[in-house]
Amino acid sequence: MAESKKSGRKEKPTVSTGANGPKGSRSKGSPQQQGRGRGQSTGRGQSTGGGQQKKAAASTGGGQQKSAARPTGGARPVRVVFLGGLGEIGRNCACIEVDGRILVLDCGIMFPDQDMPGVDLVLPDFSYLRENAERVDGVVLTHGHEDHTGGLAFLLRDLSIPIYGSELTVGLARNRIDEAGLSDRTEYIAVTDGERRRIGPCDVEFIPVTHSVPNAFAIAFHTPQGVILHSGDFKLDLQPVDGRRTDLARIGALAEGPGIALLLSDSTNAEEPGFTASESTVGVTLRRVFATRSGRRVIVACFASHIHRIQQVVDAAVASGRRVATLGRSMGKNFELATRLGILKIPDNTLIDIQDIDTLPRGQVCVISTGSQGEPMSALSLMATGDNKWLRIEENDAVVISAHPIPGNEWSVGMVIDELYRRGAEVVHTGSEAVHVSGHARQGELRTLLSVAKPAAFVPVHGEFRHMVHHADLARSMGVPSKQVILCEDGDAVMLDHNGLRRDGEVPAGYVYVDGTVGDIGHGVLRDRKLLAEEGVVMVVATVDLRTRTISAAPQIATKGWVHAPEAEELLGEASKVVADALTQAMVDGAHDAEVLSRHARKALGKLVGDRTRRRPMIVPVILVV
Repeated sequence: MAESKKSGRKEKPTVSTGANGPKGSRSKGSPQQQGRGRGQSTGRGQSTGGGQQKKAAASTGGGQQKSAARPTGGARPVRVVFLGGLGEIGRNCACIEVDGRILVLDCGIMFPDQDMPGVDLVLPDFSYLRENAERVDGVVLTHGHEDHTGGLAFLLRDLSIPIYGSELTVGLARNRIDEAGLSDRTEYIAVTDGERRRIGPCDVEFIPVTHSVPNAFAIAFHTPQGVILHSGDFKLDLQPVDGRRTDLARIGALAEGPGIALLLSDSTNAEEPGFTASESTVGVTLRRVFATRSGRRVIVACFASHIHRIQQVVDAAVASGRRVATLGRSMGKNFELATRLGILKIPDNTLIDIQDIDTLPRGQVCVISTGSQGEPMSALSLMATGDNKWLRIEENDAVVISAHPIPGNEWSVGMVIDELYRRGAEVVHTGSEAVHVSGHARQGELRTLLSVAKPAAFVPVHGEFRHMVHHADLARSMGVPSKQVILCEDGDAVMLDHNGLRRDGEVPAGYVYVDGTVGDIGHGVLRDRKLLAEEGVVMVVATVDLRTRTISAAPQIATKGWVHAPEAEELLGEASKVVADALTQAMVDGAHDAEVLSRHARKALGKLVGDRTRRRPMIVPVILVV
């Protein structure tokens, strides 16, 4: 069994964010000043030894692993700190520390689940980075999904650092950072496939991988302890839409050359046997869906960052004689960015404005929309409720939801589908047609990567705890020594030195909850919100005269979610009398402080509420002293 110091998920400490994000020290100097001297390219497509990349295919057999060569005892140790993404889907963020300098690897968000009422999103805890702001050299991004980039707009409130990634990745990240007004806090540095850059004290190599967003990378950190390879989110798609495959040859060359000392690998689909289907298979399905619905409007909802999927929707629309309109702000922005970069190819006269779709015959309309996850204010959800000002769902429309619900979103997506059916639409989703495939590797692909990389040590990342346990089992089965397979969770740190991989303490890594732009959102606030939702609230307002030790008027009882007031006048009257008696007795006994009187009122009212209704609503006493 892989080493694990915990039996389950650790309790997250209470952390909060306010209008200006987490507070803390800021690194000094402009982004341009900070970026100088630590982002120089050492040549595009160079191998770690400085020569040509080794392109021969590496063996993918299941034989004995060849261990990476260990550095001598004099080599400086390297530390890896995990701030998010381990034991959960989202909040991906880690730190690579070499010679006292820190490189941040991804900086993502997590979307809230049903136990987080009112929360808009969840961030990593940036306390460790704020406390060490002067040591941070930059952020390296594997790809453009928000669970890897969405936290940058919050991190940049406290640190001014450059951001490295593919041109599309930094473009997607920049959209959010611009919205937050923080682009002057960073420098966007675009890198290309195979490029190797010196950032701080280590070389960083950007290796192409296939994922559901274009131009994704695995990252190879060339450190004093050898190569630390982070797979990023990836799969082995042999027929990708853009022809850009995961570069196993380069990974094999690293394994055969300097050796890969530590592999950090995507665990999302580690429970799933076999291989993930090619993204190109979705295009075949989409063409059939469009062709068999001639004469009808087709609305397709998918992730705005899934440019390969969008390309295939456009191709299917054009093949069926349709023109295309986008709906949703992020969809429009990403369309423009991907088209400008030449990643998304749109034939002339294909795009039309959403407000002009009613000028076309219904069979010539395709709308590509956001909202595939049932987000309450998304374009698709507003269509389902009849509140979208640009498009109203009508009888015989076909709606294609080309995405699988993220864990926790199943209920929201189901409600949207129900409402679309109520409006007479046909809904095509993954339960009826193969209109979506995952962008993550399954067990066959994970084994292949382990076989090619031959890592000396392994830490599964990016997934819920059960996913990482299965991935650790795969690593051991592929020959990685059991003592060098370590299961980590958020906040854990590991040290790589000449003796191998070992644990190296913990750092703060709790959830940071964001609710709008203001508020102290911690575990206490969420607990109160859940109590209000489940049991309701009872408020009592009483005015007392401490000089005469009397109550000026009968206490007033107000309730929401406990009992319906017009139907419970007798109970409310009894509650008022119980509180009055308790306050009177407390003053007779010498109480002369509003806080003390509040405790007596809460205790008396709480006992009555519990005895009469067997419920436990929130009790809020308000004592006015005259």
